[in-house]
Amino acid sequence: MFDAMGAAGSADDINAMEVHHWYTKFMKECPSGQLCLHEFKHVLDLHGLSPEANNYVEQVFHTFDMNKDGFIDFLEFIAAINLVIRGKIDQKLKWYFKLYDADGNGCIDKKELLSIFRAIQAINGYTNMTAEEFTNMIFQKIDVNNDGELTLEEFINGVERDEDLMELITKSFDLSNVLKVIQNGRRNSV
Repeated sequence: MFDAMGAAGSADDINAMEVHHWYTKFMKECPSGQLCLHEFKHVLDLHGLSPEANNYVEQVFHTFDMNKDGFIDFLEFIAAINLVIRGKIDQKLKWYFKLYDADGNGCIDKKELLSIFRAIQAINGYTNMTAEEFTNMIFQKIDVNNDGELTLEEFINGVERDEDLMELITKSFDLSNVLKVIQNGRRNSV
């Protein structure tokens, strides 16, 4: 059911009570049943972002919008929630890869990774290393053929092979803050 984004394939992964909880939250924030990009930013209270951070938020939105109709409906929303909460690491890495591959060509280049990391720094304040240091370190560790691009296979294998890199990737690109805003309700958390 949720495999379009690489998430688990069974509706049993999220039980009926959880689905009802998320449906209530979703419909409270989005009575039309379809979340457009503007509403997505509003729900997450993301205003006044830098251009790179804004591009990242748009990329997250478009990655969740699996049927590419310009909206996130409840099924797409629950698939994203399922991936973030219960997805296995390889499923999350596939999703991260799709998110980072901004031009959709099947490879992540340094420019894409640099842009994404700068945006994430602007949003979550991650400052343990500069965007340039992060990007160079990633490519040094996992671009096995040194062609300046990361394939899905290089990305997954490289991150899974290196515990420090796995921790860095999952912490720096963690969407749990976004989930907390959604779960608690934007209006209740402001």
